[in-house]
Amino acid sequence: MKLRHTKTWYLKKWSADIVMDVLGGILIAIGTYNFAAMARFPMSGLTGISLIFYHLFGLPIGRTVLLLNIPIALLCFRILGRRFFLRSVRTILITSLILDYAAPLFPVYTGDRMLAAICTGVFSGLGYALIYMRDSSTGGEDFIMLSIKALHPHLSLGKISFVLDAAIVLLGTLIISGDIDSVIYGMIVTFLMALVMDKVMYGINAGKLALIITCHAREAAERIDETTGRGCTFLKAEGSYSREEKDVVMCACSNKQMYRIRNAVREIDPDAFIIIMESNEVLGEGFQPAPGQPSAPAGTHSPAARQVSPSVPPDPGDASRETSGCL
Repeated sequence: MKLRHTKTWYLKKWSADIVMDVLGGILIAIGTYNFAAMARFPMSGLTGISLIFYHLFGLPIGRTVLLLNIPIALLCFRILGRRFFLRSVRTILITSLILDYAAPLFPVYTGDRMLAAICTGVFSGLGYALIYMRDSSTGGEDFIMLSIKALHPHLSLGKISFVLDAAIVLLGTLIISGDIDSVIYGMIVTFLMALVMDKVMYGINAGKLALIITCHAREAAERIDETTGRGCTFLKAEGSYSREEKDVVMCACSNKQMYRIRNAVREIDPDAFIIIMESNEVLGEGFQPAPGQPSAPAGTHSPAARQVSPSVPPDPGDASRETSGCL
């Protein structure tokens, strides 16, 4: 029974991966073939190099990408691992086929180049993000990007992509057109792709994190709970000058809730020291469910969502209220 359940899970995951590969491949193909190629933009990555061969020799973009991927894939195989490599090979094949056989079926845009640049960046960025979110890649520069990401986890994929892509855009401009407008459009495309990728991958579940240093920590936490339904976590801290121990109130919330939280704290303690930080992603009960974790039913307040909420007495049978941390 357990084996059957495992097979079913893998089948569903594999099917979802295929669907996302197709959707991502269609978006990338439309951005590349139907907008960038016709507008003669110097694009980034192996797609940009393939566009150079397309304009110079008329070689198919998808098959050129496939051939260029072979040596890079072999070099990066050990860093990326066997499973990721195999998933990426599947994605490369699907994307390359869509580029050569499906993209020509869609109408080609021949209008304003700025609109073409915007559409190229948005469509391609969405396509790449969908593929990356399934723990796969389109190979080529993606292998290099994700290898750098593995070595330097603090760098976002968007920033890595922008640096690598800028160099290829400049090269493509020199070979294809040589005019300054192409450089500008190519950089716009590259910037939009990086922005869309980061927003889709990290920005959908973005929120705020507040650290509040006050002498009225419990009163502030109660007011936050009353106004927003968010619980708080108390952190023990000591002032470096006064040597006094204080409670630091930590609260994770959505962007919209932060304004109300700030006002609520000011009502309790006008002298409170409030630090508001960006949270790229907030996972856990009460927010976006973590991978493999079922979401809480609508309208419920889970222990993790309320964190350590003073206004709601803890359930003696629920140890997670004290141990769940802050998120």
